[in-house]
Amino acid sequence: MSTARPPALSTRHIVCLVVSAAAPLSAMAGTVPLAFAFGNGAGVPAAFVLTGLVLLCFSASYAVVARRTGGRGGFYSAAVEGLGRPAGVVSGYVAVCAYNLATIGLLGAFGYFTSLVLADHGLQVSWWACAAVGLALVGLLGYRDIGAGARTVAVMMTGELAILLALDIAVVVRDGVPAALPAASFAPHEVFGAGFGVSVMFAAISFIGFESAALYGGEARDPRRSVVRATYVAVVLVAAFYAFTSWVAVGAVGAGRVRQEAGRQLGNLFFTLADSYLGSFAATVMQFMLCTSLFAATLALHSAANRYTQTLAADRLLPSALAATHPRHASPHRAGLAQTALSAVAVAGFALAGRDPYTGMTTTMLGLGTLGIVALQAVAALSVLGVARRSEGVSPWRIAASVLGFAGLAAAFWLGADNFALLTGS
Repeated sequence: MSTARPPALSTRHIVCLVVSAAAPLSAMAGTVPLAFAFGNGAGVPAAFVLTGLVLLCFSASYAVVARRTGGRGGFYSAAVEGLGRPAGVVSGYVAVCAYNLATIGLLGAFGYFTSLVLADHGLQVSWWACAAVGLALVGLLGYRDIGAGARTVAVMMTGELAILLALDIAVVVRDGVPAALPAASFAPHEVFGAGFGVSVMFAAISFIGFESAALYGGEARDPRRSVVRATYVAVVLVAAFYAFTSWVAVGAVGAGRVRQEAGRQLGNLFFTLADSYLGSFAATVMQFMLCTSLFAATLALHSAANRYTQTLAADRLLPSALAATHPRHASPHRAGLAQTALSAVAVAGFALAGRDPYTGMTTTMLGLGTLGIVALQAVAALSVLGVARRSEGVSPWRIAASVLGFAGLAAAFWLGADNFALLTGS
């Protein structure tokens, strides 16, 4: 008798995995200050709202394909379903590359920031040693059943959302609503002023990972409903949280000063705010939670990369041995081992070459991975038009959502490519 576990994921579990992949604390601490400094300054919260609306259009259109595929195979299956097998094969290979690159990039960030945080507390540990420990834990959790990984990232995600929400509340309580939530952030001249396109690019980066709900259909209890629901919940939750927290940050710093102050402090901006509004202990907690946020995001994208590898291997587009499912954990364990080995080689290569783990590894790998994932989202939105052309029953409003989603994502891809040097420093 088989000892394989039954499908273990509920909508809540999938939401935890995909929101963790978006790494809320990492986005706030690492990406939002860059958007303030190089984008449209006080108008950044509106950029998150607009990006969220585009991704809601994408989600509404993608639901058509997800229900037809049963939520299996992610963008690969979506492209096959709507645009044919050749487009699907290209999308599948791009997905494997993009998610592996993004995983490697996040692993570099985890090693870099963990080393810095430990150094601040008197422990000198090299970044590559921190990355190696993180990779070992990621590999172990990825090898086991997906429920173990989902529970792990749920705890970490709850912690990072809680500390950011505590900061938001402290700012609103101390400064008052009008000052903490300035109307200037949504004034047209601020929103669409200089740097608007750059802010949209950084906003799109901050959402990366929410779309990976589609990969867990095979392990969901009710894939046709759970995958679609999780996608909607994830994009609404991430958009609302990012917009609100960045809005509060504008209020705390000052709408007229936020661009200059973010440019001066960059990655320290949110830690400075935490120290000012919550105290030094909270700032220290936030530092450690940044490390756990990056770990959770690495684990979530590692899991996504594994499932793309397994799906393509099952269709003989990669070595068939990688399609194996663990008899007890029901995980893509061989694909996970291959991804872990690839990440280990990347860490070793960057370490031996003496490259900076953040500016040399994280920005480039994560930048390339982000461009690939945004392109896949655009193709998935476009695939709905192919489904509608061949089948009846696709409502006009979903077709309209597909067109709007594709247009917005294509613009985000163009902005990312056009600003790649700013995005990666390379």
